[in-house]
Amino acid sequence: MLVSEILAIKGKVLYTIGPNRALGEAVAVMNDQDVGSLVVFDHGVMTGILTFREVLRGVHSGGSQWAELPVAQVMIREPLTASANMEMDELRRLMVDHHQRYLPVMDGTTLLGVVSFHDVAKAVLEEQSFENRMLKNYIRNWPADDEQG
Repeated sequence: MLVSEILAIKGKVLYTIGPNRALGEAVAVMNDQDVGSLVVFDHGVMTGILTFREVLRGVHSGGSQWAELPVAQVMIREPLTASANMEMDELRRLMVDHHQRYLPVMDGTTLLGVVSFHDVAKAVLEEQSFENRMLKNYIRNWPADDEQG
């Protein structure tokens, strides 16, 4: 399965934020949209990604003023990315090796979407379910042994 197929299953809704926006605003968007990451864009160019892990670091380091911290101060700059034609196994390895739960999917400089480890797990389940149905159908329709002895 390719990353593009995972995006097709997930859908391509994207949530973004500017680097100069307040961390408190980012938390509100993440909460309202029930997402674990926001892609950070500055003048039409992806400059980073903000996940709940960076939010927690910002809350910890910012103390009582955490909500006013600019997103740029806590985001991951130049995040790892995936390509649409990447195989799912390669994607999983990249995410596991680098402890990344969210990866932007890029086509050159164009953001196609964000895949999460949850999206990958869901795609694996759907793929296995499909294969399971196909195998059961194949077994059910197996030719009967016509030999009589």
